[in-house]
Amino acid sequence: MQTDRQAEIQADRQGFCLLDGMIAPHCPFTCSSVSVCVCVCVCVHVCTCFCVCVHVWVCMRGQGNMSEGSVRKRQDICNGMTISGPTSNMASPSSLLDGDDVKATILHKEVGLVSGISLIVGTMIGSGIFISPKAVLLTTGAVGPCLCVWAACGVLATLGALCYAELGTMITKSGGEYSYLMEAFGPVVAYLYSWTTVIILKPSSFAIISLSFAEYASTPFYPGCTPPMVVTKCLATACVVIIVLVNCLSVKLASYVQNFFTAAKLLIILVIVVAGIVLLAQGNTENLSDPFEGARTSFGSIGLAFYNGLWAYDGWNQLNFITEELKNPYRNLPLAIIIGIPLVSVCYVLVNIAYFSALTTTELLQSPAVAVTFGERVLYPLSWVVPLFVVFSTFGAANGSCFTAGRLTYVAGREGHMVKILSYISLRNYTPSPALIFNGMLTLIYIMPADINTLINYFSFAQWAFYGLTALSLIVMRFTRKELNRPVKCPLPIAVLVVLVSFYLVLAPIVDKPEMEYLYCTIFILSGLLFYYPFVHCRFSWTRQVMKPITMHLQLLMEVVPPEKTE
Repeated sequence: MQTDRQAEIQADRQGFCLLDGMIAPHCPFTCSSVSVCVCVCVCVHVCTCFCVCVHVWVCMRGQGNMSEGSVRKRQDICNGMTISGPTSNMASPSSLLDGDDVKATILHKEVGLVSGISLIVGTMIGSGIFISPKAVLLTTGAVGPCLCVWAACGVLATLGALCYAELGTMITKSGGEYSYLMEAFGPVVAYLYSWTTVIILKPSSFAIISLSFAEYASTPFYPGCTPPMVVTKCLATACVVIIVLVNCLSVKLASYVQNFFTAAKLLIILVIVVAGIVLLAQGNTENLSDPFEGARTSFGSIGLAFYNGLWAYDGWNQLNFITEELKNPYRNLPLAIIIGIPLVSVCYVLVNIAYFSALTTTELLQSPAVAVTFGERVLYPLSWVVPLFVVFSTFGAANGSCFTAGRLTYVAGREGHMVKILSYISLRNYTPSPALIFNGMLTLIYIMPADINTLINYFSFAQWAFYGLTALSLIVMRFTRKELNRPVKCPLPIAVLVVLVSFYLVLAPIVDKPEMEYLYCTIFILSGLLFYYPFVHCRFSWTRQVMKPITMHLQLLMEVVPPEKTE
């Protein structure tokens, strides 16, 4: 009996491709996988060279305008004055300026209310609403429970965000959960969070969104057939490289990119919702006539449905990762949460209703890209608009994921829980470029073997464990840190509910269907203690001796310096 791979090769030679175990004809305009891969690689190379040229041009343009203090600052790096290590006589960046008018080497407050809302909305509305609808429907079994899960996910995200609003205005440090766990439970729990999130959760999330971007970008070129995996992964790689370069070049540029793509995704959401309303007004309600027929209500099914739905809502906590760069965080943080999350919740429920107004449950489950299928069914001959704007949406979500991941890595490095070079800031652009590049490299590793649905399930399993601990930290600090100012105060019953739901989402899939992968995930989280004791708690001198020359060479290469300490 021939293997699946042999069948695929034979089908490809005959002009066919395999789709879900069935043979579907290739589009006559579709080129071979090899030539497409070559074209994609060339595009990646051209885009990379373009971004590097832009960076060089910006550097050369600013070379003649550099103040004497900035020039002296660069010379001090070359002379080895700015090195890492707690025992080094490190010169303060301010002391190197001698009164020159140069910005302090810190992350500057350049994110306002509009950009904050764009970060929340833009990160939440990414790939989930365009991929997860069929996953939620598959686990619930019927339209009614599916819509209920989407609405309940919105309520849960809002309740969780209220907890984060209190924490973010009480502890105005970047890093999100990391800073709150540090204050409530100490460095060990915070380190385990940073260990898991920096190494696994953040880059895998970035990889998932980038793969979704690539899937939707390549689907129009392979009608009726799944795009080759090599093409998808090459496009995802291009997405990661470009986004990391943009975030390294400028905070404002990254914010402008986020604002633009947020506007684009809200536009396509509006188009889908309006199209659904028109269909319902025309009487296309047969798919909603018996919404609870065939529903599954088991413990594990509901938990897995929440996993997939909450993946689409993930991002409601992203603004807490950049609190130090947020203008007037006491006002803008809770206001952005109050505006952004309910807006996304309403959009999600309406979008799912729109899907069911045009597609049966069978059609929705069989669709490789739900939003694209909806566009082909409803918006023809303008169906090309949907995949184009979905590509915009996923690209914007990937940009937001990269933006916040870099800040978490930066804060963990600043607190000594990661290597110090990850806490350094670009001398010219005032961005945490080492942290951003490190996160991008890990993301590229996860892209190679990635499967979107598997990553979603295990990402949610670990992430919701930390969400629950963070909500628990709010309860703990109500009694242990009463002296802290709380401009926004969340009712304790809400925090208790978030803790209970979080641990339900952690335990539900394990109880319903135990798998070894959950054990591996837990072992990985706890294995961080093997690195914590020698490298963080004891701080052996030989580790500093090894890292000192590496840090200095990386400083010279990237032109980065340690951040100034602020009160």
